[in-house]
Amino acid sequence: MQIDLETFSPIFQVEEIIIWLLLIASLVAIAANRLRIPYTVGLVLIGLALTVVPRQEIDSQDVSTIIMALLVPPLVFEAAFYLRLDDLRRDLELILLLAVPGVILTTLLVGGVVAWGAGIALPSALVFGALIAATDPVAVVALFRRLGAPKRLQVLLEGESLFNDGTAIVMFGLMVTIAETSHFSLTESVTEFLRVAGGGILVGLVLGMLISHLIGRIDDPLVETTLTTVLAFGAYISAELLHFSGVLAVVTAGILNGNVGPRGMSATTRVVVFNFWEYFAFIANSLIFLVIGLVIDIHLLFENWEAIGVAILAVLGARAISIYGFSFFGKDINWKWRHIMYWGGLRGAISLALTLTIPAAIAGAEGLKAMAFGVVLFTLLVQGFSMDWLSRKLKLVERTHMQEEYERRHARFVAARSGYEYLQRMSRQGLISEHTWQRLSKILERQNEILVDAVRDVITSDPTVEAEELDTARREALRAQRTALTGLLRDGVISEETYSQLVGEVDAALTEQGLTWPELLLAGNSTRLPVNQMMAAVIQEPDLENALNALNKIGLTVIHLPSSGGFLARRNVTLLIGLPEGREQAAVQALQRSCRKRVEYLSEPFRESHLPLAAPIPVTIGGATIFTFEVEDYEEF
Repeated sequence: MQIDLETFSPIFQVEEIIIWLLLIASLVAIAANRLRIPYTVGLVLIGLALTVVPRQEIDSQDVSTIIMALLVPPLVFEAAFYLRLDDLRRDLELILLLAVPGVILTTLLVGGVVAWGAGIALPSALVFGALIAATDPVAVVALFRRLGAPKRLQVLLEGESLFNDGTAIVMFGLMVTIAETSHFSLTESVTEFLRVAGGGILVGLVLGMLISHLIGRIDDPLVETTLTTVLAFGAYISAELLHFSGVLAVVTAGILNGNVGPRGMSATTRVVVFNFWEYFAFIANSLIFLVIGLVIDIHLLFENWEAIGVAILAVLGARAISIYGFSFFGKDINWKWRHIMYWGGLRGAISLALTLTIPAAIAGAEGLKAMAFGVVLFTLLVQGFSMDWLSRKLKLVERTHMQEEYERRHARFVAARSGYEYLQRMSRQGLISEHTWQRLSKILERQNEILVDAVRDVITSDPTVEAEELDTARREALRAQRTALTGLLRDGVISEETYSQLVGEVDAALTEQGLTWPELLLAGNSTRLPVNQMMAAVIQEPDLENALNALNKIGLTVIHLPSSGGFLARRNVTLLIGLPEGREQAAVQALQRSCRKRVEYLSEPFRESHLPLAAPIPVTIGGATIFTFEVEDYEEF
């Protein structure tokens, strides 16, 4: 049978475009890694550069549909899938404040300033305020992961972005309707907002529960991965067909499936699903930010530079009011984090997609597009480029002196060993004489021994550094085992059944902590270090997780007991810590790093006088109250 290639030419053209875009994205990722610039910023710059290449005219509506229906669902689902409910619950109030009242406030403030400063009709300006309200911190979160920024800060930025995407889309629809009909009713607007948003959440809940239930009843990595894909796109399409918020449906389904679904997955399935969505998000991100660069009209930006300047100032001002205002309702959000959250409010895919759907009937539609393109470019290029500098300037990730010293000594050792091995190869190849090699090798070997001792000294003096390196080595060993098993299966040495069993064991060790920190530190030792002291530390309940992680990382066994007390009647926790000889100072330092002081307000009547307070009294609490005592015997149960 002969295939008529002319019939399939449109398909081949689309395939060719996708392949070229993926190749460009891969090259940009390599270059961005070498140049240490944000990957997404590099994609936007390449997209802008490609606009000078002659090409067919791109239909804005088609581009918007591709972004919203094909690229946004996997991006939103992947972020929501990895968002843990426990992490989200801690700052849910602040996230919802930023995502709902914050978006409404941004819409009104930006719309008002743009209407006044750029001379645009207020209804049209409010349309712009709504479409630019959604944040897209993809570049910022990627930077945070590379730097090792606090997980809670990542959750705050990602949580706000996930929920404000849906809110901004709903607000945009309302503002467009008002601009087209010149009719506004507060009751109707609020009702419509609740209907669209609530309906999307309901669709996500129903479909998320259904797919999670199916995943729990089967054990096939490929089928379960396929079901998560069906959920991501199915939630969006179903909600949109019912005229609800598709993005909120995907967010809800992703959070539910990410927290409930993995419980019914095997370790191998979790590895497959997580790897799949990481790759899918990379592809969607790459295409979105390339498209942003491709569709932005440079000439339109130059023609409207004054209005763009007003829009940028309006967006930055509204962001400042939203972040610095609502963050006071958060728990222990320090000023450093507020600055990062403010400057990390980048705009991206959602704003661009909404911009491309602005009806031509709205007054000043071209000006609105120019302002939106200008704000998106400013946030991505200026804010995106400077986030690395700002994070380091504010010391977002504080490294201890011992961690820095370990890095320097380890680097010196690796460099010296590389020099030794290089000269050894030259000697074997006859490029240097045996006499010279014999003289140099003794000097280099002695130098390497000194450097090895130096690295050992810094590792053993800080158990945290030792634990991190041990854990990294353990995980690399597990990944090597997985690769070896795959090679044995490919070569026919082992059967599919044996492979599934053995790789499942490796995946379980990768996805779940195979060894506790004390076991990891003591692995291979024939004798355990004897515990001759006990430490009792009273800490505040919010610090429990950080304190346990810090103590476990330095190899100490801890049990914790709930307690309460003090005139503030706050819940606290008593930690009982077993201390081998010489580890008391390390435990104290770990508690100092992980337990923060905070201000609570005494608002109850004094118990002695039974008189109400005229105003709440701030009381500084926190840190850790520590007691250490000797023990004659110690046993674990």
